[in-house]
Amino acid sequence: MNKALIALAIGGLAIGMTEFTMMGILPDIAKDLNIDIPTASNLIALYALGVVVGAPTLVAFTAKYSPQRVLLFLMLLFFIFNGIFAFAPNKLLLLTSRFIAGLPHGAFFGVGSVVAARLAKPGKEAQAISMMFTGMTIANLAGVPLGTYVGHHYSWRITYALISLLGLVTFLAIYFWMPKIEADRTNKIMKQIGYFARWDAWLMVAVIAIGTGGLFAWISYIAPLVTYVSDLDADRVPIIMVLIGLGMFFGNIIGGKLSDTISPSKAAILSFSAMSVCLVVVFFTAHITILAYPMAFITGMISFSIGSPLQMMLINNAKGAETFAAAAGQASFNIGNTLGAYLGAIPITLGYAYNYPSLIGVVMAATGAILAYTFLVKVVRPKMNL
Repeated sequence: MNKALIALAIGGLAIGMTEFTMMGILPDIAKDLNIDIPTASNLIALYALGVVVGAPTLVAFTAKYSPQRVLLFLMLLFFIFNGIFAFAPNKLLLLTSRFIAGLPHGAFFGVGSVVAARLAKPGKEAQAISMMFTGMTIANLAGVPLGTYVGHHYSWRITYALISLLGLVTFLAIYFWMPKIEADRTNKIMKQIGYFARWDAWLMVAVIAIGTGGLFAWISYIAPLVTYVSDLDADRVPIIMVLIGLGMFFGNIIGGKLSDTISPSKAAILSFSAMSVCLVVVFFTAHITILAYPMAFITGMISFSIGSPLQMMLINNAKGAETFAAAAGQASFNIGNTLGAYLGAIPITLGYAYNYPSLIGVVMAATGAILAYTFLVKVVRPKMNL
């Protein structure tokens, strides 16, 4: 395997841990800060907001630099502000550092996606990108459960200190293993931003932001779902997170192969549709304790099969502005994070059980499938007929 892809995968591991570990230890953070769980979920939303802000701005203002230098800068930011978040002595610094820690996320995957595609053999681009996202799936398979265990039994601050150190490891891996790819001197800021003058760019934003919200409406409240509704002991939450991560690992591979085989748009429609069905099953079976385990695996697998198809849809549709589009895709993904967490909290605040956010997820994923079909019919097929 290309060492550069391994470096990107380590970055995906670090980013996956900082984003998804929060879901597993949300009750612990709420207890430590003396706030309720819906309020603590603002930390999820703040990180996602950082991704949304950072993805387009950091990509635009680093466009003239080589990919290696940009990725090094992004991981330095990640290392510093996750470290500050881990040791923040007051709520203001805690919230601020969590927001800034999200800034490099989208830009890293945006630049990394384009680098991975350039390093891939022809026809294997989606699988190369899925290799980068394998780091994120390994985060959910091993890193997030470990972080959840440490956060639950010791302190969530120790968990985020370890995540910060993983950012430093990524920095070193990129420095030593990433080839010195020359910067694209024709890559001007206005050329990148010009991508969003097109209506189909905004359709892609809607596909990702709304569709992936289905995943986050479910996973944002996974810890209270399995403890309060499925009646599992809190010590079983790390096991649930392992199963979700294992599902995401296989789902990521499946998504990459599907995208290269049947086309990215068709793969996205299939993934969103399956996600809708799966979340309906979660809603109706959440109270059956024994089913919590297989449903965690299945839902994680189906939900994460969407990553590579969406990234390829963006890159294929944004010739000349691929990096900006891929980064904007991560921003849109985290708008989905924010929307899913926020809308999923509404039934909880109204007094409904923790399986009700899954119904919000059903609507969002189904809408994503409809929008992806619209993109296929209105954007992809007309280009194929030219």
